[in-house]
Amino acid sequence: MEGPGDLEMSRRGLLFGSAATVAMTTVPFAGPAQATTPQATASERPAMPDGTPVMSKLSFTVNGTSHTLRLDTRTTLLDALREHLRLTGTKKGCDHGQCGACTVIVDGRRLNSCLSLAVMHEGGSVTTIEGLGRPGDLHPMQAAFVKHDGYQCGYCTPGQICSAVAVLDEIKAGIPSHVSADLNAAPRLSAAELRERMSGNICRCGAYSNIVDAITDVAGRES
Repeated sequence: MEGPGDLEMSRRGLLFGSAATVAMTTVPFAGPAQATTPQATASERPAMPDGTPVMSKLSFTVNGTSHTLRLDTRTTLLDALREHLRLTGTKKGCDHGQCGACTVIVDGRRLNSCLSLAVMHEGGSVTTIEGLGRPGDLHPMQAAFVKHDGYQCGYCTPGQICSAVAVLDEIKAGIPSHVSADLNAAPRLSAAELRERMSGNICRCGAYSNIVDAITDVAGRES
């Protein structure tokens, strides 16, 4: 039978052994185990091993003018327009494609420019709010937004107007929406259609009714 001394030594040995085991499992090991460390994602890695970004030449047309830029391949179309061409009418809102403030028209279709890389549009044609009209020579949609007070703070307005112009082109082309009752029939220019098609453009000031009135006004004049 074990005596009190033997029992005490066993307890000490057990505690010591447990502490050593814990220490061994928590101290990082700099050996082959490093090979199992998760690799950095593509967005976390530098473009080149030395951190130098990969540059690419881009030639495209913006508002009827040809431009050639040398850009980091990670540059978004939004940043190319704002930071490199100084066309600051296109706004950076959420930068996640959720608010629509950065909407521009690319090759006839509206696009969230914050979600698209500039190099994807080699040879393309981009229209921003500056290309639709200028003070003294407004696009009909710009004039209608002024007439119907389709803006308040104005931050989302460039994207709203670009999107609205594209919406009318979509309806003319017979492209249905989620609220179109008959996919085989020409879409009707209704408030429900316009609200659905413009739902990707957020107006935090809540000028939605006035925006619908502005689009309806232009559509009536074009028909």
